[in-house]
Amino acid sequence: MSQETRIAIVGAGRVGSTFAYTLAASGLVHDIVIIDADTGRAEGEAMDIAHAVPFHRPVSVRAGTLADAAGAMVTVITAGAAQRPGESRPALLLRNVEVLRGILAGVVQANPDGLLLVATNPVDALTYAALRLSGLPGGRVLGSGTVLDSARLRAELAARYAVDPRNVHAYVLGEHGDSELIPWSTTRIANMRLQDYCALTQASCGAPDLEAVAVAVRDAAYEIIRRKGATNFAIAAALTRIVEAIVRDEASVLTVSTLLQGQYGIDGVCLSLPAVVGRQGVRHLLPIPLSTDEEQALRRSAQVIRDALATLDL
Repeated sequence: MSQETRIAIVGAGRVGSTFAYTLAASGLVHDIVIIDADTGRAEGEAMDIAHAVPFHRPVSVRAGTLADAAGAMVTVITAGAAQRPGESRPALLLRNVEVLRGILAGVVQANPDGLLLVATNPVDALTYAALRLSGLPGGRVLGSGTVLDSARLRAELAARYAVDPRNVHAYVLGEHGDSELIPWSTTRIANMRLQDYCALTQASCGAPDLEAVAVAVRDAAYEIIRRKGATNFAIAAALTRIVEAIVRDEASVLTVSTLLQGQYGIDGVCLSLPAVVGRQGVRHLLPIPLSTDEEQALRRSAQVIRDALATLDL
């Protein structure tokens, strides 16, 4: 890891500032630049986080402008309108794509060789928009996708079946949103199929159980927003995990949102599949075996994103 590892964060709202703190506490990087249209907000967040640095490993945390994205390994975009209670992610698209337009020209001009990581919702459509508007290669533009959804899934399964979540191997695929799907045929606890684990432990994992888990995962953000107005801690942890895979060139398998090019018959849309992520971004996708029903659900999810993109002038 370079001694001058820089990460630029565009957006100093709840997600951006929480991510900046989480990243500063992680010890992964040496320079964090917080950028926001409200320069006072960016300066205040940078000052507050910098005062916590003596409790962690040394890191420079400062406010800047889009020009300060120069040299950043990753520019993480968290700027955008927050999701309102009861608001679907597609409803955010028209508002947030204009925010993205105002950011990308400056970022790419300052940092044509870095990666873009999009966290703003609806993340899949905005990842595709960032890809088109930036002109960068597909592997260097990725979205947070269902990395958080997959963590929520593992947490739900771990709690229900009384096992360490680190031993639950399960993914959420497709859209980060209402059309996401869980490929139960690939879900494993340790190296056992979920159904086999349930049979061994006499746990219940019938269709109603799995549907309850799926609903809890799918609606988690809505429930959190209803209670506290926004989600910020878990997505900050997810973004830190993605940045870790990039900075350390880990070749980690993460369900980031990235451009599909024919996988499962899907082309020209960004959504989440298991992907190998390292220093250069997405190295390649891993189209895992899916049942016929799961493939159909994935294609339906892709169509939801495609329909949203059809409203944009890209």
